[in-house]
Amino acid sequence: MKNYSNIAIVASFFGLWMDSFLSTELQIVSGFFLIFTFGILHGANDLLLIKNINSVKQSNSGLKILGYYVVVVLTGILLFYTIPQIALLLFIIVSAYHFGEQQWQNLQRDFPKWLIIIFQFIYGLVILLLLFNFHLIEVQNIILNIANISISDSYFTIILQVSGIIFISLSAYLYWKSENIRKKLILEFFYLLLFAILFKSSSLIWGFAIYFVLWHSIPSIIDQIKFLNGSFSIKYFFAYCKAAGIYWLLSIVGITLIYYICKEEQLFNALFFSFLAAITFPHAAVITEMFRGNEKQIKNKEA
Repeated sequence: MKNYSNIAIVASFFGLWMDSFLSTELQIVSGFFLIFTFGILHGANDLLLIKNINSVKQSNSGLKILGYYVVVVLTGILLFYTIPQIALLLFIIVSAYHFGEQQWQNLQRDFPKWLIIIFQFIYGLVILLLLFNFHLIEVQNIILNIANISISDSYFTIILQVSGIIFISLSAYLYWKSENIRKKLILEFFYLLLFAILFKSSSLIWGFAIYFVLWHSIPSIIDQIKFLNGSFSIKYFFAYCKAAGIYWLLSIVGITLIYYICKEEQLFNALFFSFLAAITFPHAAVITEMFRGNEKQIKNKEA
């Protein structure tokens, strides 16, 4: 979809404007609604994506693919139950790379692979750390409930400063090496400023939901539809939703059960993010393979 970033900018500012009208409770409810719709939906079609990735398309049956996927999700849940400290760290690392990969997928052809991976990871980490630093108390409580560890304010600040320096240094290098990337780099610094304002002005869930849905989930859905159909259209979007429906519903049922078991807000937030992490692990791997498949298609056309 052309010019989607312009739509996302306008929608983000609209979300900022809504801050003054929504109470914290309504922001939380609205945020979860966004996450439960587009946020969960963008990861609900992973099995269909796997079937269309060339490297596994002919070698795995649908049932076998489903089995692998369920095993990975259950392993993620088991990790949070047995060694939550390691699981939480892995979730942050995977999420940071996943966010950065979505935003910087077109770097694949211009720079060494190791540099691309580091840059994508650092970009996503900066976004997460901006969110964390503007909501330290809530984030510390969630970490305490998930992993039973207490992290001081200074650690978040130091890691953000170090990550910011690395990101600026890598951005300066990329700006110097490639003219093609310069306009996008300037735009991304503007987006980071927008995210910082959004995170500072909003509650944790509302700010995260606006970023997660507008800047990650919807662009990912658009990319997935293009991968599956060759282009994006409303017709293809409805077909995508139909194909994802059953898996989206199962995810919602799981989250609903978590809510009714643990209605206390901090505990629910902790379990919710644990559940989100468990389904993020396989989803991030699928999207990485999808982008590699796109890259192979481009190279084959050029050849």
